[in-house]
Amino acid sequence: MKPLFVHYPKCGTCRKAAKWLVEHGVDVEARDIVIDRPTAGELARWQAVSGLPVRKFFNTSGLLYKELGLKDKLPTLTDEVMIELLASDGKLVKRPVLVLADRVLVGFKEEEWSEALAR
Repeated sequence: MKPLFVHYPKCGTCRKAAKWLVEHGVDVEARDIVIDRPTAGELARWQAVSGLPVRKFFNTSGLLYKELGLKDKLPTLTDEVMIELLASDGKLVKRPVLVLADRVLVGFKEEEWSEALAR
């Protein structure tokens, strides 16, 4: 299975991650998170595989996150409601997301990605 690289092309961190993938010879299926946003089902699977709490999938520095006042609202929401919220707009999702056969990485950390792709 080719890794799935879910990104926003205008995001600096996503561009850095894409460059890193090319430099390391990693062939991925790239997907624009705004044009082809993740479904609630995908997000639920990714969250389960990642082992991270759902709140870690939120782009906390995004404008929409701030406009919606999610910092204060998230603690009161169920995982299901948070996943539906994430599925409603790709810009709410922390990116990039790298979906591997056995792992899901959220955000770009070179060391973490190197380790995961070395398997």
